[in-house]
Amino acid sequence: MPKQPRILAFVLAGGRGERLFPLTRDRSKPAVPFGGKYRIIDFVLSNLLNSGIYSIYVLVQYLSQSLIDHIRLGWRSTGMVGDHFVLIVPPQMRRGETWYRGTADAIYQNLNLIRDFNPDLVAVFGADHIYRMDVSQMVAFHLEHAAQVTVAALPVPLEEASNFGILTTDRHGRIIGFEEKPKTPQPIPGEPSRAYASMGNYLFDRRTLVEAVSEDALKNSEHDFGRNIIPDLVGQAEVYAYDFLTNEVPGLRPYEEHGYWRDVGTIRAYWQAHMDLLGPEPLFDLDNPCWPIYTYAYPGPSARVMSGEVEDSLLGEGTLIRGGKVRRSILGRGVRVEEGAVVEDSIVMDFTVVDREVHLRRVIVDRFNHIEPGTRIGLDPESDAPRYFVDGSGIVVIPRGRARA
Repeated sequence: MPKQPRILAFVLAGGRGERLFPLTRDRSKPAVPFGGKYRIIDFVLSNLLNSGIYSIYVLVQYLSQSLIDHIRLGWRSTGMVGDHFVLIVPPQMRRGETWYRGTADAIYQNLNLIRDFNPDLVAVFGADHIYRMDVSQMVAFHLEHAAQVTVAALPVPLEEASNFGILTTDRHGRIIGFEEKPKTPQPIPGEPSRAYASMGNYLFDRRTLVEAVSEDALKNSEHDFGRNIIPDLVGQAEVYAYDFLTNEVPGLRPYEEHGYWRDVGTIRAYWQAHMDLLGPEPLFDLDNPCWPIYTYAYPGPSARVMSGEVEDSLLGEGTLIRGGKVRRSILGRGVRVEEGAVVEDSIVMDFTVVDREVHLRRVIVDRFNHIEPGTRIGLDPESDAPRYFVDGSGIVVIPRGRARA
């Protein structure tokens, strides 16, 4: 049996998430709640752990306290096994008085961690996406092709490809070109209707990564993997695209979308990904004991419905429905819905009170809010615009409220 490679993972979790404002007013994008009980970062961390990758550094930067607290509560390890850890790494400023100047610079500033761990392979993954992935299959592909770099690639319709960083490959999967949001994207060989979009997840041989980020650090560049590192390595190293649609995760239902992957970087995409969790046959089913999504275990009671109607919705622990109607919505932990309230096609986050006779439609309510009795949001755009944040998609967003004493 061949020796398994020693793998160290870096999760890039420092993004501002400006297009998710105001959900990112007080936290970084990976710390934004998702699905009633999770944070966005829980999906990449769960994928790594479920894939047998237990050595993980999470690199943070902007508005990181919420994420730090979540990792402390939900991802702590016993420390009994030295190679099993999920640790937060803020900018150490080892290379000067600067924060991380880009994704590649974040790795460059932490080369000491790579040197100390001495891995065979380094996984560099983003923290901003909703998906399931068995990373060990990508590792097997990397070894089989004797690759120095492997980029996870999602086949997308050619007409949508200009929205992504597009990989051009030969018929063996070797990357021969890379371009951000090209006007004329190149199709996958043999598949003229689709192109390979980079998912922002990379596997590197240790030496290749160290040399690439060290050389890039001396250049006047954006110090970014997608814009600088990968394009510079194409033609100089063995760089391959790993087709995400070949990835097989156990426990998926036949009705789920094969190769489900969403960048929830806009309010519209974030809301739609929540709607994908609902229905008798959700596109992305959170109920998968074979590939669980881990998170902080909230020590509250089970959800309760005292009276009212609940239809096609997710209810977090400690949620209390005391009347009213909840339809096609996701309620977080400790939410309270009072008599006569209507919540439809909405996301209501932790410890929010939806008071009597409130009506919410296509609204995202951040944590710790109290929606006053009789309030109507999402029903009249002209009335909402002066009072609330209304996204270009028409979805209304209520920013985070104050935590209760």
